[in-house]
Amino acid sequence: MREFWRGFSRNRTTVAGLAFFAAVALIAVFGPHFYPDGPFKLVAKPFLPPGGTYLFGTDMLGRDVAAGIVYGARTSLVIGLTSTFFAIVAGALVGGVAGYYGRWVDEALMRWTEIFQTIPFFIFAILLVAVLAPSVKSVILAIAVVSWPPMSRLVRGEFMAMRGREFVEACVGMGMSDARVIFVHILPNCLSSVIVTGSLMVATAILTESSLSFLGLSDPNLMSWGFMVGAGREFLQRAPWLCAVPGIAILLTVLAINLIGEGLSDALNPRLRQA
Repeated sequence: MREFWRGFSRNRTTVAGLAFFAAVALIAVFGPHFYPDGPFKLVAKPFLPPGGTYLFGTDMLGRDVAAGIVYGARTSLVIGLTSTFFAIVAGALVGGVAGYYGRWVDEALMRWTEIFQTIPFFIFAILLVAVLAPSVKSVILAIAVVSWPPMSRLVRGEFMAMRGREFVEACVGMGMSDARVIFVHILPNCLSSVIVTGSLMVATAILTESSLSFLGLSDPNLMSWGFMVGAGREFLQRAPWLCAVPGIAILLTVLAINLIGEGLSDALNPRLRQA
C-alpha cells in the first residue's frame, strides 16, 4: 500500500484531482441536506446574479442554481459510476471468456463486440434512450451498452497474454475448473489495467449523461448538469452563469477523474513505479 500511495501521490495534480473528486462526492452525499426542498423549488426572482443570499444566483424560473449543482452532482456520479460498473462487468466477462478459450469462442464473441463498435456510440445511446423512454434506468443502460466493448478488448488481450503462462498451466494441470482459473487466478492479475481504464470510463459516462441531458433525453424528475446547461443556453447573454456554473462543474469533475486515472496508471504500472 505504501508503494501504491507513493506512486499515486507522485504527481501533485493527481492528488488535487482526488481532492476535488472527493469534494464532489461529499457534495453529492451531504449537499441535499442543505437544500431539503429540492432543486425545482422557486425561491426568488428570476435571473438574480451570483452572490449574496444565493451563491450561484437563480435561473429563469427563480430556482436556486446552487441547489441544482448539488443535486446534479448526485445524478452525474450515480449514473456515471453505475453505468461504468455494469460496462466493466459485461466487458470483463466477454473479454475474459474470449481470451481464455480462444478459437471459435473468441471469434464469435469478438464479431459480436465489433457489431457494437461499428455504431457511433453517442448516436447509439440516443437511440436506446429514445426507444426505452428517458429515465435513470434507460440512461444507465444506454451508457453501459455503448461502453463495454473497449473493456472487452482490453481484458481479452490481457487473458491471451496470460493464458500460456506457467501458473495458468499449473492450475489447469491440478484440475481446477475453468471458472476458478478465470476469476480467481487470471482476472486478479488484470485488475490494474481494468481499474485504470474503468476510471477513465467514468469520466466518459459523465460526459455522455450530460450530453443526453442537454438534449432533453434524461429523467425529467431529476436535475442534472447537462440539463442546466441546455435550459440556460437561451439566456446566455442575459444570464451567462446559468451555463457557466454547471459547465465548469462538468469540466472540473471530468478533469479530476482523468487526473485520478493518470495517477492510478503510475501507481499500478510496475515499470513506471521503478522509473
